[in-house]
Amino acid sequence: MSGLDEALAASARNGDRPALRRLLERHHDTAFRFSYRLLGSRADAQDVAQEVCIRLVERIASFRGDSRFSTWLYQLVLNACRDHRRRQGRVREVQAGYATFQADAAADWADSERKVRWLYLALDRLKPELKETALLILAEEVTQEDAASILGISAGTVAWRMSEVKKRLRAMAEHEDERA
Repeated sequence: MSGLDEALAASARNGDRPALRRLLERHHDTAFRFSYRLLGSRADAQDVAQEVCIRLVERIASFRGDSRFSTWLYQLVLNACRDHRRRQGRVREVQAGYATFQADAAADWADSERKVRWLYLALDRLKPELKETALLILAEEVTQEDAASILGISAGTVAWRMSEVKKRLRAMAEHEDERA
């Protein structure tokens, strides 16, 4: 193992409470940020980040060090978000997101903030596995290899998913241009 996180995880696995506390402090914001990007709700992201911290404490003994700690953490966050979505059902957020998407699509595209908002709303319309892959690559800036490890799929599948994401986003943008 190499790196501070891996060393802290090894110590925490052996019962070192200060090391565990330091891991939690170092990665709470990452868990919140990725959860927020996946779920689109600050309140839901706070709930999931808190749940991830609990899971981290409960499961630190299962971190073997076969991958980087950050890869393992992203997997915890991703699974917690998936569980949360299953429990909560996101119909009302999808409807609200689509209404916002329609309103934003008609607005002036020169505003870069609107472009970012459009992108997140468009990502919300993708299948969850495409959205998850896109957010890891584009927003979290992980490599395709790391994304493959986090998602438990091959790097080739990650590349295919990113190709699909680009194709679908392009089609959505063209469709909106035709409507405007």
